[in-house]
Amino acid sequence: MTDHYFENRFVKMHYYKFGDGNKVMLCFHGYGMHGKQFKVLEDSLGTVYTFYGFDLFFHKETKLIDQGLNKVKQGISKRELSHLFLEFCESLAIKRFSVISYSMGSFYATALVEEIPEKIDEFVTAAPSSLNAGKLITFLSSNKLGNKFLERLALSDNGMIRLLSVLKSLKVIDQKAYEILYREIATPELRFSFFACTTYMRFLKIDIGKFIDQLNVHKVRSIFIFGKRDKSYPAKIGASVIPKINLSRQLIIDENHDMINKNFAQNLVRLLNDH
Repeated sequence: MTDHYFENRFVKMHYYKFGDGNKVMLCFHGYGMHGKQFKVLEDSLGTVYTFYGFDLFFHKETKLIDQGLNKVKQGISKRELSHLFLEFCESLAIKRFSVISYSMGSFYATALVEEIPEKIDEFVTAAPSSLNAGKLITFLSSNKLGNKFLERLALSDNGMIRLLSVLKSLKVIDQKAYEILYREIATPELRFSFFACTTYMRFLKIDIGKFIDQLNVHKVRSIFIFGKRDKSYPAKIGASVIPKINLSRQLIIDENHDMINKNFAQNLVRLLNDH
């Protein structure tokens, strides 16, 4: 594995490269993770694919040229995102690629499907939160009142921590979810990153009809993987979408939301070979 940077007019994007296969796979990790998340695939698929795992916006080493509050509030459009990755591919003479995503990263992957499906061979996603982000995230990201509320919480010392406690007491989240979320907002820097990530990505909300049409028209092979014990993004969120995609496969594995592991890799290899 090697690490690199790609820079354009608005971002210095850090990424990892691993595997040495002839096919290219762009990797989009989950919230709070980093570009190494899919390295678990290298042993089984590294001779087939060359993987590029990106630190996504407001994660680890990737930085906007301007990370000020006003720039964060402007957000990024699907077209701007797709142009970024087209520039990246052009810099490395990559003509076609597949995409793999997990949870938050699925917003990036579905946006690329909508905007540049002619470049994509395979679409693989696990726990795709973009199919149904949930009312709370939608309220905090896309609703003006909700986003302003999130901003005030994020920039205060204890607001988000108190909110988590309230959500747990109301049983909106369980103890496990509370512990995971607490780790993500434990410091002022992490709280700002949560606000920035949620706000900056608000225009990447999926257009379900366009997403389905683009996959079908361009005959993109698609794999959707869910965790049997994943309470955050269970398989039912894909029930109205996946059956409408012609070249799609769905698999439910015996995992919770944290599923990018060797079991995931083994099941993905089988699905790719059966496709």
